[in-house]
Amino acid sequence: MNYDRYRFSGGERIMYLSAGAGLTALISWTFYKSLIAFFILLIPMEILFFSYTKRNLIEKRKYELSLGFREAIMAVQSSLNAGYSVENAFIEAGRVMDSMYGDSPIRNEFKVLTRRLRSNETLEKILLELSFRSGIEDIEDFANVFAAAKRSGGDFTRIIRKAAETIGDKMDVRRDIRTAISSKRYENRVMEAVPFGIILYLNITSREFLSPLYHNITGCVIMTVCLALYAAGFIIAEKIISEAEKV
Repeated sequence: MNYDRYRFSGGERIMYLSAGAGLTALISWTFYKSLIAFFILLIPMEILFFSYTKRNLIEKRKYELSLGFREAIMAVQSSLNAGYSVENAFIEAGRVMDSMYGDSPIRNEFKVLTRRLRSNETLEKILLELSFRSGIEDIEDFANVFAAAKRSGGDFTRIIRKAAETIGDKMDVRRDIRTAISSKRYENRVMEAVPFGIILYLNITSREFLSPLYHNITGCVIMTVCLALYAAGFIIAEKIISEAEKV
């Protein structure tokens, strides 16, 4: 599995197509009150909505893999302390992941790792391939250090213990950052909904106030400029939050 790609299931396609169509209907009614606008915006909005959703799902899956990898390395360390060989320690960690997690990225990866180890593939090759497919810095660092230690005959127990501590410290910092940012993300979601709420309120309470902005060229141009400014603000806010979460 390449973690920089995401393939939607049939159910997900239907769900996100419906959500994209609903969002398009909301935008076309709010800014244009036009069925024609809905059909003009539908395809571009669906493409953008799918792209945005796919990016978020990829980031979520990578974050889940990072958390699981931390737990897996700690399980490997425990097995090494109990006297297992390196390969058997990873196989035993796979059993732990199987009992701890349901259908999760780390469980699936360790099932593949166990099967390949039993087919006499080298552990360093498997880990390097995982690091390449995942694109996650912590896994890449661990795989490279592990491969170098394997070639030079290093102390695997010490290396894995140090890796577990380092990854754990990084994940703790990232978790704190995500917790702090989650409130800002919620505030951003509220701010994103405010323009729609204001326009809806005015359409209900003071319909004649906004009527000049609909069903004429001048109003259409003004609303299009407002929509473009709103989209720019949305993109900037999402990028700032997304970059902050990657720290």
